[in-house]
Amino acid sequence: MGSTSAENTEYPENTTNAANTGSAGVGRRDLIKRSAALGLIAVPTMSFLSACASGGGGDEDKAETGKKTAKNPLAVNDTAQMEFVLFDGGFGKEYAEDAVKIYETNFPEAKVKFAATQKIQSTLQPRFNQGTPPDLIDNSGAEQMDMGVLSSKKQLADLTPLLDAPSYDDPNKKVRDTLRPGIVEMGQLDGDPVWIMYYAYTVYGVWYSQKALDSLDEQYPETWDQMLTVCEKAKKKGMAGWTYAGKYPYYLPFSLYPMIGKVGGVEVLDAIDNLEPNAWKHPAVKACFDAYYELYQKGYVLKGTPGLDHIQSQTAWAQGKALFIPNGSWVENESANVIPEDFNLAVSAPTGIDSSDKLPFGTIWASGGEPFIVPAKGKNTAGGMEQLRIMLSEASSKNFTSKVKSLTAYNGGTDGITLTPGLKSGVAALEKAGENVVNPRMQDWYVQLQKEQIGVSGLGEMMAGRLTPAEAIKKIQAFADATAKDSSIKHYKHQ
Repeated sequence: MGSTSAENTEYPENTTNAANTGSAGVGRRDLIKRSAALGLIAVPTMSFLSACASGGGGDEDKAETGKKTAKNPLAVNDTAQMEFVLFDGGFGKEYAEDAVKIYETNFPEAKVKFAATQKIQSTLQPRFNQGTPPDLIDNSGAEQMDMGVLSSKKQLADLTPLLDAPSYDDPNKKVRDTLRPGIVEMGQLDGDPVWIMYYAYTVYGVWYSQKALDSLDEQYPETWDQMLTVCEKAKKKGMAGWTYAGKYPYYLPFSLYPMIGKVGGVEVLDAIDNLEPNAWKHPAVKACFDAYYELYQKGYVLKGTPGLDHIQSQTAWAQGKALFIPNGSWVENESANVIPEDFNLAVSAPTGIDSSDKLPFGTIWASGGEPFIVPAKGKNTAGGMEQLRIMLSEASSKNFTSKVKSLTAYNGGTDGITLTPGLKSGVAALEKAGENVVNPRMQDWYVQLQKEQIGVSGLGEMMAGRLTPAEAIKKIQAFADATAKDSSIKHYKHQ
């Protein structure tokens, strides 16, 4: 994987020239999402950090600037190769291949080297170290590279030229003016530069079969007492109330974090993101941890869940073995082969505690997912940005939404599309939430803390019954405090 000539070794079975690709099967995604083929995150090593600061390559390897025109506002060299590496996840790769074909049509003399892999870091880390990264990367999945490290080591190109370029559809409108609220801000790690373009727009929450809920003669529960009632009914019919990705319990925050925000207010989530002392000891956190722990105590979690990965838990859920699962909107595409036709997939904002919650029922987590980056030392950074400009067009957005059942960062792109049940439910959930959309940044800002420590060592242990809520909170607060004191880690704060 260390070779800088990736023609035959870096992406076995996945490397193609886009012109020769056909339709592709759907693979796996992450949060992001984020958004993933999820195993324990591979944390960037010190050798990576050091090498990032002194990697090889240089401006002499850069493609010459092309001619700036109305159709080529980023002055792409129309004969230079553009290399694009996509995370091969739940969104598949066909949407990206389709966008690459548009690039090749617009620049017929340019060759595009396109590859899809689930091993982003182990495949690309050596190339960053050597100063020879690709021109565009979908930096997602279990091996997502730490964006804070990359930006602080000046390994990322500022995407402001892309955002200020004319949009693909309307030359009188900048790209930034076509994006959903919050997308630009999410890409800003510190100050004005925009380092990341989150392409997907993910709705996180509690996913379920409306058919299964109807069979219990129940509505989606808005308070925790109602949740326990629904779970008890399900249990009596041989169905668990909940399951989740037990091997990767950082899926639990997809519903737990917005619940904390609902119960205690957005300021509680901000304090957690800001690594403030005792942020995890807020009463809202304790109330929500106690509620989730009660699912374990009462036997409402599918037996064996701690040993299930994301695919296994989703499959069991799709088979009707469990009613609820915390997840992101990629689940509809990722589980398409196991979800029955009459499943009637739906998503809801998390259940709260009771009427004393600070925010109303419907408060949900939705944000950009699938983070795309343009490496600063790529040979054709203008080409990488142009590929993103194409992807942020209405046509490419509609193509993505229709094929993978998820929204994009483009603010629109659903007109004329027959929405699938999950996507339709997600749009309805956003409408219900209105202004009550939260966006915790822990999974973007502190990947190791979020996945390995809060997720696996904290929530995973608690939901397996090996820690009490009080013990889990104490452990997680210690992890957060250690991260706050670690001078080798770049720190962020909500503005």
